[in-house]
Amino acid sequence: MKYEFTGETKKVGLFGNIIVRRIRATIAFGVVKAGDLGGWIEKEENLSQEGDAWVYGNAWVYGNARVYGDARVCGNAWVCGNARVCGNAWVYGDARVYGNARVYGNARVYGNARVYGNAGVYGDAEVYGDARVYGDAKVCGDARVCGDAWVLQVNHLLVIGPIGSRNSFTTFFRDKDKTISVKCGCFFGKIDRFIEKVQETHGDNKYALVYRAVVEVAKAQIDLN
Repeated sequence: MKYEFTGETKKVGLFGNIIVRRIRATIAFGVVKAGDLGGWIEKEENLSQEGDAWVYGNAWVYGNARVYGDARVCGNAWVCGNARVCGNAWVYGDARVYGNARVYGNARVYGNARVYGNAGVYGDAEVYGDARVYGDAKVCGDARVCGDAWVLQVNHLLVIGPIGSRNSFTTFFRDKDKTISVKCGCFFGKIDRFIEKVQETHGDNKYALVYRAVVEVAKAQIDLN
């Protein structure tokens, strides 16, 4: 076993009714030394005794949440519900991961970011600032979601923002023709026409790059069946 409980406890959660227990490393692994104090978990199932996964500082993991692989949860972060953090993923700062959310690969969730619902963050993606990723949304590859951005997807719908020159929300959705339509500012039409309009309006500037990246996410994620 790589860690043990110290006997120190405290109450956490929205209603202060969850008792979590502090952990201490019993062996050296990764960057952790034997005897190092860790963060707080409700039960052993929350943190794997295998791999280099660790909970640091004031971070909490409770409920049916699991941290495993080489993942790290630190700072004042919370992981709870049925969430999973694994691989080489990091959750830190004041971030919250909950519901059925998944954070894995080399993903990073930090700042005041929230990932919840059935959302997933993976690959080398980062979610930070005050960003919200939820519903069935997936953030992957080298994607960055930050600032006040919100990403929502529920199979046939993707809402993301604020983005673009108007710093507003853009909605992609499955229409009655089983193709993707887009509502963005004054624009309302099919996704191919949206791409043309982006080229006409923005050329290859930073707004165009963001819109094109989001178009690819919409095409990959929206279920046209």
